[in-house]
Amino acid sequence: MQYSLHSNSHSSDVLIIGGGLGGLTAALHLAKAGVQVRVLEKEAYPRHKVCGEYVSNEVLPYLKTLGVDPVAAGATHLQRCLLSAESGRSVEAPLPLGGFGLSRYRLDQLLFEAVLAAGGKVEFAEVTDVQTDTECTQVHTRRSGTYRARFVIGAYGKRSRLDKKLNRAFIREKTPYLAAKAHYTGAFPEDLVALYCFPGGYCGVSKVEEGRINVCYLAHQRTFRSYQNLAQYEQAVLYQNPELKAILTRLTPVFERPLTISQISFAPKRQAHDQLLLVGDAAGMIHPLCGNGMGMAIAGARLLAKNMLTCLDQPDFQQAHLAEGYSKDWQAAFQHRLNFGRLFNALFYRPTYFEWAVKGLSYLPWALPFFVRQTHGQPILEDE
Repeated sequence: MQYSLHSNSHSSDVLIIGGGLGGLTAALHLAKAGVQVRVLEKEAYPRHKVCGEYVSNEVLPYLKTLGVDPVAAGATHLQRCLLSAESGRSVEAPLPLGGFGLSRYRLDQLLFEAVLAAGGKVEFAEVTDVQTDTECTQVHTRRSGTYRARFVIGAYGKRSRLDKKLNRAFIREKTPYLAAKAHYTGAFPEDLVALYCFPGGYCGVSKVEEGRINVCYLAHQRTFRSYQNLAQYEQAVLYQNPELKAILTRLTPVFERPLTISQISFAPKRQAHDQLLLVGDAAGMIHPLCGNGMGMAIAGARLLAKNMLTCLDQPDFQQAHLAEGYSKDWQAAFQHRLNFGRLFNALFYRPTYFEWAVKGLSYLPWALPFFVRQTHGQPILEDE
């Protein structure tokens, strides 16, 4: 079915603010269904982002139904997981369902090209404000004028000036976390995704396309205060985990300098604000310790797109019903994961307990896969 509600060049059925995983996936799903969809993104593709770049295979069948094949794009096959305490004591197990490693540089570009091929529009503009009324939502940009749409999706990431404009509750809270990411060349197992804890943080290591190794870590800001730069910090703090030190000291950096972000919030968020529907990190973030934020963003975009398509077929629907239905589905799919992630993260910040946990897991081969499954879902099949 073709949907066409607007004729103005700055009007759409659906306008998506942000072209990351959630925004592009929702745009692709809707465009393939015949919806007039437009994405507004601040920066051109391709580009790197701070991200762990591990994706659970739970979303692989869904991506393929959208015409996006990460494996054909060079993604690595990840089949094992490893968890290391600060002392270097480690436990390893098979990775339930498996996963793949693909950089955001490559994956975002794949989705972007697929959206254009499906008839969607992507424009590069910075959104400054969102205003709603009974007939449509207006989205104001810095240099590209005002856009109008029946539906507007917020897919602008972890934290945005728009959150301040909208006075979202979580934005008023200070958050102590920051993250850094870089690519390297060197030796590391092709099929392993590993998480190494160090004082005040943890570091994920896994391979992506072209033999590159992604190293991404999250840390508490207080651990940075005594150091002038990231290199000093990494040598003084990350190297306290001997296994992580052994890996990092034999790698060669690809980036001139690591990418960094700060003010990362894991506080609970709502999936809708007035008439703005939220997806990806804007809707909620799982602790990277659980390693499945990319999969959640893709799966969440599918939930939103399916709810929206149902509503577009009902001319008398109420906008509030869409927000309510989507939020309910999102909570049912992800709330358990988020709750478990918070518990797991709380355990991590008690190093002695975490050390005991890793030791205990080494004697129970079923236990680590069980914990991994608490933050992952079942494969999304085509007929669901």
